[in-house]
Order: sequence, then structure tokens, then C-alpha cells
Amino acid sequence: MLSPWRRVRQHFGISAPRMAVRTHLPWWGRGALALVLLGIIGGMWWWGFDFGQIFGGFNRKEVEARIATLEADNAKLRGETVDLRTRNGTLESELGMMSGKQEALTRQVTELSGENAQLKEELAFLQKLVSDSSKTSGLDIQRLAVEPDGEDMWRYSLLIVRGGGPKDEFVGSIVLRVNLAAMDTDSTQKVLQLPDDEPEAMPALSLKFKYYQRVEGRFRVPPGARVVTVAVRAYESGQSAPRATRILSLS
Repeated sequence: MLSPWRRVRQHFGISAPRMAVRTHLPWWGRGALALVLLGIIGGMWWWGFDFGQIFGGFNRKEVEARIATLEADNAKLRGETVDLRTRNGTLESELGMMSGKQEALTRQVTELSGENAQLKEELAFLQKLVSDSSKTSGLDIQRLAVEPDGEDMWRYSLLIVRGGGPKDEFVGSIVLRVNLAAMDTDSTQKVLQLPDDEPEAMPALSLKFKYYQRVEGRFRVPPGARVVTVAVRAYESGQSAPRATRILSLS
């Protein structure tokens, strides 16, 4: 039989049986507590991450704001680039038009300068012609020129004048007699007479003037032929004999 002292030691001493006090929580309470703890840990981690970036020299919000600003600037620059390209295309088109106009004006100035020089030369010639023609009467063919003008085509020009102070107009026509030769030999000759052989040349060969008239036109020769001589005769209407004759040799 145990003594009272030993019984006390068994209940309160080192060898006394252990006792655990536990609080019973339902499963949903434990889940909520775990979620709260996870939220606290995540917030602390995120807060520490942001402050760590700031302390380390990297601010995510500032970088995001900078990126947004750069994207806005980029969009603005893209719009300005499109606008500048459109304006550049317009300016290039206008420049091309201006260059074309400048080239056309340059050609016109060159042509007008040549025509002006030619008119001055013709004016001096006509002044001398009128001065000389006042001394003599009758019809005269002052100028006659014949030159190639493309494949199988030739151009002729002549100036016919009247002297002696005429009172009325001269009405008549011109007849061209063109002697042709083959390119390989001169033995075979042909004759081309205008306007008989080319009736469409009749309007250009008609004469109606008082002091002078310039006559110009073209005629076609057979392939492989060349012009040897050109004889020009001026006839007055109703007359069979020519009033003026001139022959040009090209051989």
C-alpha cells in the first residue's frame, strides 16, 4: 500500500502521466485561417518585392509609366511619319509637274529663239527683196530648197515674189517635176510630177498673192529611189506657159 507522499508524486511529479489540451476547430475554420495566412504572406512578399525593386533602383510603376509615355510618343511619331510621307509624295508629284513644265518652257524658248532668228533673217531678206523687186516687174522664184524628211519622204519649200508694184492679186499654181534615180544605178530614171501624181498636194501648190507667197509641202518617192533634180514652174490661171521657172540639182 502506497504512502500519501508517493501518491502525490505520481500525480504531480516527473513520472506523472502527460495531459494535452486541444481546441477543436471545424474544417472550414482551418481553411479560412490558412487562406488568411497565405494572404498575409503574399502581401508581405509583394510589399517586400516592390520595396526591394525601389531600393535596388528599379521601380516597376515608374517603368510602366515610362513605357506608356514611349508608346504614346511612338504612336504620335508614326502618325507624323505617315503625314510626312503623304506630303513628300505630293511634293514629289508637284516637283515632277514643275520639272515637266520647265522642260516644256525651255523647249518653247529654244524654238521661239530659233523662230525669232529665222524671222529676223527673213525680214532682212524680204526688205532687200522688196527693194529689188520694185525695180523690176514680173514673177520670180527666189528660194527653192528640197531635203529628205523621213523614210521615202522629201520636203520642199520655195518663195515666189512679184515686182514692179502690182495692183491686183496673182492667181495661179505651182507644178513640181522631180527626176528620180535608183540608189544602185543612175541608168533607170523616173519622173514624179506634182500635183498630177499626188492630187492631195494641190492645195499646197495653189497661188494667190499680191507681193509674195511661201509654198511648202512634202512628196513621197518610190522605195530605193533618190532625187536628182527638181524643176519648179509657176503658172498663171488660164495660161499654158509658165511665168517663172527654177531648177534645183541635188546630184
